This record gives sequence, C-alpha cells and structure tokens, in this order.
Amino acid sequence: MNGEDIWRRPDVIAQSARLIASFHACVGRNLISASSDEAENAKTLFTAPFALLSHGMQDDPVLNYGNQTALTLWEMDFTRFTQMPSRLTAEPMLREERQRLLETAALKGYIDNYAGIRISASGQRFHISNVILWTVTDAHGTKCGQAAVFDTWGKA
Repeated sequence: MNGEDIWRRPDVIAQSARLIASFHACVGRNLISASSDEAENAKTLFTAPFALLSHGMQDDPVLNYGNQTALTLWEMDFTRFTQMPSRLTAEPMLREERQRLLETAALKGYIDNYAGIRISASGQRFHISNVILWTVTDAHGTKCGQAAVFDTWGKA
C-alpha cells in the first residue's frame, strides 16, 4: 500500500475518528470540517497541510499515527514512523522538556502554543510552533494516547 492509500486502512480510519472527536472534546474546536464519512475524514487528515501525529499509552509510547506532512518532516514512511517510540522525535537533550509537556497535557487535557526543536530521521533539526497537544480518548472517553498538531515549522 503506497503512502497515498494509508488513510484507507481500517486502523487509520479508526484512529482518525478518535483524533477528530477527542480534539473537539478537549480543545472545543474542530480539527477539520468533518463529514459523516469516516474514510473521507481520514483522507482529509492524512493529506492536511498541518502536521498531525499521535502515540499510544505504552510505558515508552510508540507513535501510532502520522499524516503525510508529519511523515515528510520526519523523513519516514508510515510503517517506520509508527514503530518508533515518540520520545525519539526530539533530540536527547530536549526529551526531558518534552516529557514535562506530555505530563502537563495529560493532567490538563491539552496545552496549546507550544514550540520546540525536533529531529528527522536524517538528523535534520527543525523548529515547530503553534503546537496543540491533547489527550486522545476513544468513543467511551477512555484515554488511549496523546496527539499533537502544528502548522508552523522551519529549519532550526
């Protein structure tokens, strides 16, 4: 399955629905203008001009979603991206700051206006800003991870 078809996978459609619903529940805004067609919503998220990524609830959380913009920034395909512990998206010296950010978001539900430095697979550093980080929940309100969305980035 090529990158253009990732959004058609049932697991990606389900994660997209969780991301859309939990963003609205936590932040009080729409992540996208969603329709009743979950596959179409998944396509809209995957091809969006903003970066969107999420991880699960493991002790060392592993990424479970990245849209095409995020995959391009981190220079990975979907399979490799979704096998990576999310802590590896930041440089080692920035991981403590990132962990504090995740803990704050978990306590409050979300944080916004975060900025930081991230690192791609090839070692390229880039600055991200206007980041919203929120707790992802399922249809029953059970926490199942965290996600981040941002629309501003550049070379660090």
